[in-house]
Amino acid sequence: MIVDCAIYRDGHRTEGPDDLSDALDAARATREAFVWIGLHEPTENEFGLVTEEFGLHPLAVEDALKAHQRPKLEVYDDSLFAVLKPVTYEPDSDVVSSEELMIFLGDSFVVTVRHGEGSPLGAVRRRLEEDPDLLRHGPTAVLYAIADATVDHYLVVATELQTDLEELETEVFSPSSGSTRHTASRIYAFKRQILEFRRATGPLAVPLTRLAGSGQSSTGLPFVDDEAQPFFRDVNDHLTRVNESVEGLDRLVSDILSAHLAQMSVRQNDDMRKISSWAAMAAVPTMIAGIYGMNFEHMPELHWGWAYPAIILLMAVLEVALFRLFKHRGWL
Repeated sequence: MIVDCAIYRDGHRTEGPDDLSDALDAARATREAFVWIGLHEPTENEFGLVTEEFGLHPLAVEDALKAHQRPKLEVYDDSLFAVLKPVTYEPDSDVVSSEELMIFLGDSFVVTVRHGEGSPLGAVRRRLEEDPDLLRHGPTAVLYAIADATVDHYLVVATELQTDLEELETEVFSPSSGSTRHTASRIYAFKRQILEFRRATGPLAVPLTRLAGSGQSSTGLPFVDDEAQPFFRDVNDHLTRVNESVEGLDRLVSDILSAHLAQMSVRQNDDMRKISSWAAMAAVPTMIAGIYGMNFEHMPELHWGWAYPAIILLMAVLEVALFRLFKHRGWL
């Protein structure tokens, strides 16, 4: 459905006609004007009218309707098509969820298509409307503001992930970590959330590099003001920080998982040494009792008066000796 539709002239919002075709004609009638239409999960029929009026490319329209796209930037004859993936993070459940945001830039128009309930564009639109100097740059200003807000929120999510990872690291290396049965599964689940985050941030580097004018094929992007390249470079620098943070988080999670598995292996070896020590201590009296339980008639010490207490004493001395030996070696 259409969430908002407005015409912006000289950096200020003006109410335009309800008909999309009339709104576009009104925007093109003035050089400094453009129309911005925001849609949220439109159906094929709802988006068909926008496609017809603005001349959007069928392949880009298909991507906008079906979603499930990687961040990218594509150039068509009559429009520029960009895909961003805003993310949200729930610290209570340690879940990273990504949305999808498609942006069409053309001659005097911007069409944004949002999939998902998170990351609404209302705040971005209000921020732009409060800054007429920025909004005067037309559709390029909208693309910059959306990319800037998306990447800035990446930084927030990366900070929250870092905080939760430090808590998980403390739990793994705490003395009482052995009582936690699901630590390995929590670490693995956390790693999957970082992977979901990386799917949103990693592929975005190439589109922002082109918009920033740093790539080999970055020159001559239609519908994008070349004067905005320094602003896109700033956004790209922030994204680089995010990607470096994500790489560090991923490596740290892998190291924590390896350390946890090593701890579990060491703990199991300690348990096996203890079990083996107690088994060895139990084997000595069992062996002696087994020998004297064979009921042969001619056995040494069998008819001694002090044979029974002597054997018991021998068992006790051997048990104490074994106990002190295993204790000295750290097995008990």
